[in-house]
Amino acid sequence: MRAFVVTVPASESELAADVLWSLGAAAIEERDAPTDSTLVELVTVLGDDELALTASAESFPTRWRWHVAELDESVMDSWRAHAVPSWIASDLVVVPAWTSFDTETRPGLTVVRIDPGAAFGLGDHPTTIASLRAMRAVQWPGASILDVGCGSGVLGIVAALGGAPSVVAVDISQAAIEATADNAKRNHVDAVLDARRTPATELDGPFDIVVANILAPVLISLAPDLRRLTAPGGVLVVSGLLRRRDDHVLAALEPMHLVEQHDTQGWTALTLRH
Repeated sequence: MRAFVVTVPASESELAADVLWSLGAAAIEERDAPTDSTLVELVTVLGDDELALTASAESFPTRWRWHVAELDESVMDSWRAHAVPSWIASDLVVVPAWTSFDTETRPGLTVVRIDPGAAFGLGDHPTTIASLRAMRAVQWPGASILDVGCGSGVLGIVAALGGAPSVVAVDISQAAIEATADNAKRNHVDAVLDARRTPATELDGPFDIVVANILAPVLISLAPDLRRLTAPGGVLVVSGLLRRRDDHVLAALEPMHLVEQHDTQGWTALTLRH
């Protein structure tokens, strides 16, 4: 397995980590740069497609450096021993696929089993939790769903388990598409969920509900397509945003208007309509 290593100023480590999460990181190790105490290295796995990695890195600030290195898989997977279930609601929990979880005494509980592989994530990031809650609040029977930036497929799988007859999940990361397809099979919704490595700009629509849990700059760049892909009378849910730092995203998505906001641990998901 190959690691993707990004070297950034220490003051920008949180921002760089958020960018890596949005690109499909399942886990990130932060360590001091060996030659400069003002820099840190962020180490993750984003798949083995070097063309895709290069394309992703083109959006980095020029002061960020990156390279690909061989990785000890046993070190990168050590986080798995500490993974725990993520409760989204009293009737919905996302469980690491390799752990045991007793469902016999919990009638009515939906259990989503996820293995992110080399993709993002387990459903435990605050933006994913906020997105899930926002999506479930607006989903209605028969609604078609589009998940832009699907990661490991958590949002689309929950939508399918919630009764969506058609779910399209897209991501620029091949690792994300592979993880989403695997997890759809694991949760028995692969007949409903279509995972594609297709840019949002090339998708046909519209969809009743569009969910995009990605970073603000990407939301802004995709704003015309997110509006286009959301059906008249439909709903757009966007996340990947820090709470109270969403005005520029709302401005980009006009004339769609904000109807609801779900905050989780300093992050937010916004629900908009035409």
